[in-house]
Amino acid sequence: MKSASAMKRRNFLRGAGGVVVALPFLEALAPKRRASAAPGDVPSFAIFIRQGNGVCTETGDEPERFWPSFNVGNFTQAQLADDTDRALSVLAPHAAQLTIVRGVNFAFPGNGCGHSGGGNQVLTAARVSVDPSGAESKSEGESIDNRIASELGADGEEPLTLYAGRKFGYLDEVLSYRGPQDLRAAERNPFNVYQDLFGLSGIDPADLEKIKNRRKSVNDLVRAEMTTLLARTDLSSSDRQRLELHFDAIRDLESGIVCGLSEGDVANIEAMAGNLNDDTMIEQVAQTHCDILALAMACGARRAATLQIGSGNDGTQYVIDGVQQKSFHKISHRIDGDGDVGPPIPNADILHHKIDMKLLGIFGYLCDKLAEYELPNGTLLDYGVACFTNDLSNKYHGYNNVPYILAGTAGGFLKTGLYADAGNVDNNKILSTIGAAVGCKNGAGDPLDDFGDPGLEKGLVNSIVA
Repeated sequence: MKSASAMKRRNFLRGAGGVVVALPFLEALAPKRRASAAPGDVPSFAIFIRQGNGVCTETGDEPERFWPSFNVGNFTQAQLADDTDRALSVLAPHAAQLTIVRGVNFAFPGNGCGHSGGGNQVLTAARVSVDPSGAESKSEGESIDNRIASELGADGEEPLTLYAGRKFGYLDEVLSYRGPQDLRAAERNPFNVYQDLFGLSGIDPADLEKIKNRRKSVNDLVRAEMTTLLARTDLSSSDRQRLELHFDAIRDLESGIVCGLSEGDVANIEAMAGNLNDDTMIEQVAQTHCDILALAMACGARRAATLQIGSGNDGTQYVIDGVQQKSFHKISHRIDGDGDVGPPIPNADILHHKIDMKLLGIFGYLCDKLAEYELPNGTLLDYGVACFTNDLSNKYHGYNNVPYILAGTAGGFLKTGLYADAGNVDNNKILSTIGAAVGCKNGAGDPLDDFGDPGLEKGLVNSIVA
């Protein structure tokens, strides 16, 4: 059932050619409310970033390089920063906002392909299809981003579904499901996402061309309404700061998209599509997607989003220590082959560890962008939750102890600064917890506790609930 208050506080500027710019939360534009209602001023949201190929957890032949070395419980920024041989140390600047959750498993076996089976379950906690099978297998349930968007978003709203990296025609999207076997396509080109969010698809072609060439910004097209808004005497200094940050973020996003174009071809911004297949650009593309995600959540334009980094068995050739490496999938297998045969890749375990750190760095970048927005009760990161996860736990295609790294309290629902062991629960419980944190309900109207396959034990990861 959709929340009656869904998206009631969204405000816009409307400018030339039909362009629409959604505004961040502004106190002056909020309806009168009780002080206790303040956490609802900005709708809670959830963003999911997914890495493939597992992480460098301890196995029989390799040491632990992912999970913290300290015991479960509260931790400090200094503790995480000092854990230099563990990948999660790169998130130390956000330690106070982190909830590191281990002890979460996938409940169901894959069906002929470990990568596909993991992707089928990571956000759905649903069974893997019997037909189709193998790399074509699909989830038999919806994903949590879809549940959040359909229950809490505007009528007809779908989650933002983004993708960074090459597609290979084999196990591409794996993440976002509308329902059983209904896999949602993901958008790779940040400019296409930007156009959709800001109503540019119907804009005058001449104005759009000027934006592409950076002679004009979307901000310029709403200048008259912007000037009128800024002239309001009831805007507080914090409102003005938020507007300045928002408009600067829009302009920086446009500049970032243009700067990513190959050979300086700023006159044809669609040429970004050429960079979408350039493995050396994957971090920049992913960060640009993160810029858009922060804008979308600051405006209340979406309640949920996913960003998939790399294909189902991520074949990206990442640049590590200045050298472009073999495909991540081969590195994750430790051999120069996509199956179980091939010569060993020297130092593959260390390369995998450094890729873990690189991709966690993208998650940290998203946290930075969300934290830039100062709101009445904290930063934008305090109002929602971002989740970094994987569709495998380790190099052996494991489904036990899959990482779920959360950032943000979702309005105080989640404990942070915490390293928690969920106790070998199925991942429906962590997904229910995230859904409940942002406002989803079960059939009885209580906080969501029954997401995923109906045969799984209901409940939340209670140790991370405030």
